Amino acid sequence: MSQLNHKNRKNNFNLLRLTLAVLVLLSHSFELIDGDRSRELLTSVFNTLTFGEFAVDGFFLLSGYLIVQSWELRPDALKFIKKRVLRIYPGFVVASITCTFVVAPLGSILESYPFRFTIWQFVENTLSFGNPLTGEVFLGQYYPWVNGVLWTISWEAKCYLAVLAIGLVGGVRNRWIWLGLTVVALIVFLCQKFGFVLKVNGSAFAREDAARFASLFFVGGSFYLYRDKILFEKRWLVASGLLLFGLMFSSHLAELAIAIFGGYLLFYFAFMPSPFLSGFLKLPDVSYGVYLYGWPIQKLILWYFPSTQPCALFIFSSCAALVCGLISWYVIEKPFLKLKSFAWKAKPV
Repeated sequence: MSQLNHKNRKNNFNLLRLTLAVLVLLSHSFELIDGDRSRELLTSVFNTLTFGEFAVDGFFLLSGYLIVQSWELRPDALKFIKKRVLRIYPGFVVASITCTFVVAPLGSILESYPFRFTIWQFVENTLSFGNPLTGEVFLGQYYPWVNGVLWTISWEAKCYLAVLAIGLVGGVRNRWIWLGLTVVALIVFLCQKFGFVLKVNGSAFAREDAARFASLFFVGGSFYLYRDKILFEKRWLVASGLLLFGLMFSSHLAELAIAIFGGYLLFYFAFMPSPFLSGFLKLPDVSYGVYLYGWPIQKLILWYFPSTQPCALFIFSSCAALVCGLISWYVIEKPFLKLKSFAWKAKPV
């Protein structure tokens, strides 16, 4: 394997996404109980990032690759918007409804849970990828939120809009433009990591999340756009693994290492031919549902069984989240994804 074959349908993206979603559950199994990272597995090794942060970074790398590919193969604004809306919104909306009207009342100490918002407020909040509108939930627990992962979906949507805007001005077709923006995003993120506060129009630009997610997403897009230049060989695989391991000990450079060297590893395995791994292609893509429902499931388990230990929490929540992921895929996501090809007969990306 020397270069990425993006046209090869035999890839391992589904398996990678599911692995990343499960890593989020693993990370939260310790943090939600302890209220800190003292026993979180990846943090205990490197003392920098959690498995949850590592997994989310991986999600944005994969997303950058696939979304830029989607635009490059079909650079049509309306079709691009339709595909992205059908992929991200239905699952998010149903998860928001479930968290607001089911999880919140179950995680409240009140006999009659008050819904203090109008239908319009709920619709407006959900369409803007806001966190569910709830009252006080999971009182007495650490992180008393009905769903602590939904906020990342709004950044995913912003990255989609960035691809649309850049694509419309030729920044995807001209990959040098995309690469330049990637370098800028990485520099801004690195500056923030080292404590340098950039200013835009005289105001401090301190949104580290914006630079973080943009960096990872743009690097993922660069792996796609430069797929004909990137050589995937075992010697570089080993070198990337060693560099990633070493830099993971640095709080300033860990995520930069994930973006570059972790990205190399990620896409190497994404297209690595394997008779064993190819069987996962036949399985449903439940990763989105697992990611969306993992947090509320874990919170409810701890709410009703507060003495649950991390390993047990991880096992039970993973099983329940997989069931929710299957339901989300077959009942919500897959039916909506079929609408992609309904009008234009385009294969989903």
